Amino acid sequence: MIPELRRQFNERFTDDRYRTLLNLMEHRCRMRVDYRIAETPVFLSPALLNQMAVAGSDLARTLIQNPECLAAARKAIPAGYDVAGQTPHPNFLTADFALVREAGGQLAPRLVEIQAFPSVYGYQLALSDCYREAFALPQGLNSLLGGLDETGYWRLLAQTVIGGHAPENVVLTEIDPTHQKTFPDFQVTSDRLGIPIVDIRSLKPVGNKLYYRDTGGRQVPIHRIYNRAIVDELIARDVQLPFDLGHPWEVEWAGHPNWYFLISKFSIPWLCQPPGSHPVVPPAAFLDKFLDGSGRQALLKAGVDIPASTGPNTVYSQLLLKPLFSFAGKGIQFDPTQELLESIPVERRSDYLLQQRMRFEHTIDTPRGMTQAEIRILFLWPDNGVLTPALSLVRLGRGKMMGVDHNRNQEWVGASAAFFPES
Repeated sequence: MIPELRRQFNERFTDDRYRTLLNLMEHRCRMRVDYRIAETPVFLSPALLNQMAVAGSDLARTLIQNPECLAAARKAIPAGYDVAGQTPHPNFLTADFALVREAGGQLAPRLVEIQAFPSVYGYQLALSDCYREAFALPQGLNSLLGGLDETGYWRLLAQTVIGGHAPENVVLTEIDPTHQKTFPDFQVTSDRLGIPIVDIRSLKPVGNKLYYRDTGGRQVPIHRIYNRAIVDELIARDVQLPFDLGHPWEVEWAGHPNWYFLISKFSIPWLCQPPGSHPVVPPAAFLDKFLDGSGRQALLKAGVDIPASTGPNTVYSQLLLKPLFSFAGKGIQFDPTQELLESIPVERRSDYLLQQRMRFEHTIDTPRGMTQAEIRILFLWPDNGVLTPALSLVRLGRGKMMGVDHNRNQEWVGASAAFFPES
């Protein structure tokens, strides 16, 4: 944290400036943003952001170079959702970090989760720009990573999403996109890249190709899909797509759907043990391994405080129970009991993990009290390109969880952005 910038921001804050921020975002997104935008950005040191960016890159490469892990993760892909034409690497990667206080007193990042799925790349840059304008942030503060400027950022995002095709032949797909919370991001992305937003349920197969209808009713061939439809939601809503995902269609995927499973919370137990162990990864074990004893022993060996008792009322206050494939914190259980763990059917236990609970350090001094931050590093990895940390996303909160849905009816919390002083 940078105390002087924090102090200056708090002193200069006014409600009018905050309303300006919201109005600017509504203008940029061409709609009202339904989830809460925080009153403040955060100010971080370049060294801390770089530490998270390097860790995320290292973890991604570790996983991609681990065929045993990828083979195990592939088994978790539900029947009917193993998509043809898998790319050699994901095009998008996000790594979420908590800030904890180490024994020596210094702040250090700890991995919350890693996911090879697109995030709000358009919206987040718009939010950073609007913070800068609404609050007249000091010159010399940057929000872009990887040595990018704004022109370079959009060029890299276009290269990753469009891949050299004509924009009209690239579609951003989602289920019922206009009613998704992420629709503001879709609008910003569509406006900037010139690609249409299309309901994935409306794609039409003809021969070996997929088509969509444009606003004029013309049937247009699709060469590349920027997929934002999450498999969890497809399954939960029992969506029957008009095309077989497993068929080798003549189409490219920007963000191939298989990577959603191959790099996810499933990866964390693999990353906290040799040979791929990394100091930013907290200890974790799959639920089935924990209950058979081997996972319990691994967590104890890693220094996690676990009760000796295994009675039904035993509470694991140092562990979080997480479903492997869920979004926005759905299904996470704090203080799970032995009874809860054993209530999960045997055949489902490999779909959950137990992870050491991290105590987020309250680091952001606000007029409503000290606030904690979760920081997401957004990476871009174009076809035949290099993995690049491009931007960060911040969630501020004072609740048990950091998602905007878990910090309602509070102020100085919600979606935010990070700035750092340029050298």
